[in-house]
Amino acid sequence: MSSRRTFLALAGGGVVLSAGGLGFWATTRDPVAARRPWAEAGGAESDPRRRALSHAILAPNPHNRQPWLVDLSRPDTVTLLCQADRRLPHTDPFDRQITIGLGCFVELFVQAAAADGYATDVVLFPEGEPAPRLDDRPVATLMLRRDPGMAPDPLFAHVLARRTNRNPYDTSRPVPDGTLRSIVAAAARTATGFTGDPVRVAALRRRAWAAMELELYTHATAKESVDLIRIGRAEIEANPDGISLAGPMMEALETVGFLDRAAMLDTGSATFRAQIDAVRVAYDTAMAFVWIRTPGNSRAHQVAAGRDYVRLNLAATAAGVAMQPFSQALQEFPEMAQQFAGMRAALDVGDGETLQMFARLGYGAPVKGAPRWPAGSRIRTA
Repeated sequence: MSSRRTFLALAGGGVVLSAGGLGFWATTRDPVAARRPWAEAGGAESDPRRRALSHAILAPNPHNRQPWLVDLSRPDTVTLLCQADRRLPHTDPFDRQITIGLGCFVELFVQAAAADGYATDVVLFPEGEPAPRLDDRPVATLMLRRDPGMAPDPLFAHVLARRTNRNPYDTSRPVPDGTLRSIVAAAARTATGFTGDPVRVAALRRRAWAAMELELYTHATAKESVDLIRIGRAEIEANPDGISLAGPMMEALETVGFLDRAAMLDTGSATFRAQIDAVRVAYDTAMAFVWIRTPGNSRAHQVAAGRDYVRLNLAATAAGVAMQPFSQALQEFPEMAQQFAGMRAALDVGDGETLQMFARLGYGAPVKGAPRWPAGSRIRTA
C-alpha cells in the first residue's frame, strides 16, 4: 500500500478508530485547557494592562512560539520583551519573523486598550534595535493613558474569531477582488499587494510549494519544526506552544507509530512521504494571495509588518475569508536563497524593500483557536 493511502486510511479512522467503544474517548481528545485563553480574554481583571494582555496573547506568531514576555513593574506601563528560547534560529536566523509576531502582539494590545477606553503610547526598542538577533533589551514600552474619547477599532470585534486556517480551501470559490481590496485596505503602516488572478495564483502556488518542500528536505529546518510538534491532548496542554496536532486521529496515528519523530525527518520513510502529500494540499488550494512589504528591514519595519499582518487577518475574518501565512520563501537561511530571490521577483519587490509577509486566502472549514499559554504565565515581573 502506498504511503499516501496508508496515511489516509489511518487518518480516516478505517484502521485505528473503527472499533466500537471509542466514541467517548474521541470526544475527550480536544485540548480544551490549552484553548481556554480564547474564552477568558478580558475576564474580570481590574488592571487595564492585564485586560489588554489577555487579548494580545492571542496574536498570530511563527510556529505558535508565543515569544512575548511582559514586565508590569512600572505603573500604567507594559514593557514587552522577547523570550530568547522561543526564537527559531534555523528557519528565522535573524529573528525577523519572531519580531513580526511581536508586532502582532503590539497591535492587539493597542486595540484591546482602545476598546477599554485607553490610548497606548508605543515606544519601540527604547534601548536600541538589537541586531543581528534579538536580545534581552525591550522590544517596546506600551504606556496607557485614559482617554474618554477613544473609539474602538472596528477590527477589534473580530479578535476572538480570528484564526490561522490551515485547512484545504474550496477551489470552486474564488475570492472576489473587491473582498481582497477591502482586506488589504486594513493595512495602516506598510505597502500591500494582492492577487486573485487564476494564472498568477497558480504560479505563486508553485513557488510557495517549492520553498516549503525545500524547508522539509533541509534537515536543520525540518528538525526545528519536528522538535516543536505537540501530538495529542496531554502534550499540547503541557506545552501549549509550538505546532499542535490535536484530535483522536492524530493520537491514533501516534499510537501505531506513524507519527514517529524520527520517521518525520527520514526522507525515505512512508511517514515523510505522507507528510509531503498532506502538507501540499494547502498549497494546491490557495485561491488568492496577499503580501506585505516595507521600505527597509529595520526592527521597527518588522514590527509594523506584524501590526499590519494581524489587521489583514482580522479584516479577512470580518469578510468570512480564511487566511494562512506561507513564510517559507521569505526565510533567510542559506539554502533558501534562490527561492527567496524568486519570490521577490515574482511579487515585484524593489531594491531595498523587504518582503515581510506572504499569505494565502480562500474559503475553508472553520478551525478552533490555537493553543495558548495563559496570560498570567507571560508576566515576568508584576
